[in-house]
Amino acid sequence: MKRNLIATLLLAILTITGVAQKKITKTGHAHFFSHTAVEDIEANNYKVISSINSEDGAFVVSVPMQSFEFEKALMQKHYNSPKFLDTKQFPKALFKGNIKDASNVNFSKDGKYEVVIPGKMTMHGVTKDVTGKGTIEVKGGKITASSTFNLVLADYEVAFEKGKPSSNIAKEVKVTVKFSYD
Repeated sequence: MKRNLIATLLLAILTITGVAQKKITKTGHAHFFSHTAVEDIEANNYKVISSINSEDGAFVVSVPMQSFEFEKALMQKHYNSPKFLDTKQFPKALFKGNIKDASNVNFSKDGKYEVVIPGKMTMHGVTKDVTGKGTIEVKGGKITASSTFNLVLADYEVAFEKGKPSSNIAKEVKVTVKFSYD
């Protein structure tokens, strides 16, 4: 009986410790902005999933591509179409990386930490090595992470080759992401 109690307590401690190390959000926010002389295009996605591990610095982001919302229905149609992002064939973008020098981020102490996160990003069926810069903030035990970066669409074989949409969409878009972890 005593051994069972000790084993149960040990399992509970390991479970609690594991949960404390890995934080997850299913309501992350991704925003992109495209500027051309013809028009500005922007979209928001509030269904981005992300996890961050305070123990080893592992950082993962999964973006459901069809969850981006546009101001105009035609923009949404072009974005999802087989001629552009083909979100039926490529339903998500994925980033997997590790915070460089993760030991410099104190996840248990309030503060802002500038981080560099090398990893691999997959979008539109293409995987590239990328290095992102961002900020991790710890405030009152809550962790947030944010980053702003430019994304060259051609790097992921995303492009309108001709017609009106090709002049309306920038070749490089500004992406902003923000996550609040539970």
